[in-house]
Amino acid sequence: MLQKFLKEIVALIAGKPAEEIVDLLDGTKYVNEFIIAKKLNLTINQTRNILYKISDQGLVSFIRKKDKRKGWYTYFWKIEILKSLEFLRNNILKKMEQINYQIKSRETKEFYVCQNCSIEFSEENALIHSFTCNECGNIVSRKDNSSSIKEYNKELDKLKKELEFVDAELKIEKEKLEKVKVKAAKKEEKLNQKEKERKKLERKKNAPAKTPKKSAKPAAKKMKKLPAKASKKSKVSKKHK
Repeated sequence: MLQKFLKEIVALIAGKPAEEIVDLLDGTKYVNEFIIAKKLNLTINQTRNILYKISDQGLVSFIRKKDKRKGWYTYFWKIEILKSLEFLRNNILKKMEQINYQIKSRETKEFYVCQNCSIEFSEENALIHSFTCNECGNIVSRKDNSSSIKEYNKELDKLKKELEFVDAELKIEKEKLEKVKVKAAKKEEKLNQKEKERKKLERKKNAPAKTPKKSAKPAAKKMKKLPAKASKKSKVSKKHK
């Protein structure tokens, strides 16, 4: 179903013959444009023209690599599946809007048709031409809009079903993208944790060695001797008197 939708999108943008390119493009990795051209049996310029048309809508992305020996650039392309499905969804919604407008118009306005030329006229145009066909001169007759409304409703139902399928594919692709993001976030978190541990070990390794603390015992002995010195001084002072 996804391939069918992607081909429909490419056909809308670059024409029906270009839809085969979808089979060669990948949604997860970039593909060499020369390989694409070879498998499509097209020149590289013809292939690029198709890809550029799709790229203008933002539905493919590319990277380029320079050939060190020859000096030119080779492009590698990838299809953007999520953007492509959103593009198709918007296109379907526009069609549905146009059909709803036509249904409303048929329900509220009068239309006329030339039975000879099968040319349809709005009420305003029929009035301008005095209800005669401007091609053959025959009198135009009022058209029954019920059959047209029925056909428009059939087309509308078809588009609604297609929209449901597109929405289902969009949901699948969004879930895939979310899983990829979560996986990438976990990987980044793991790498950051390893880097923190590495820096921590490096700081610990490069930290200056700590000097040993002096023992408290010598200080205690000194404090004990102080009263003795003080008493000796007092004796000397008494003799002096």
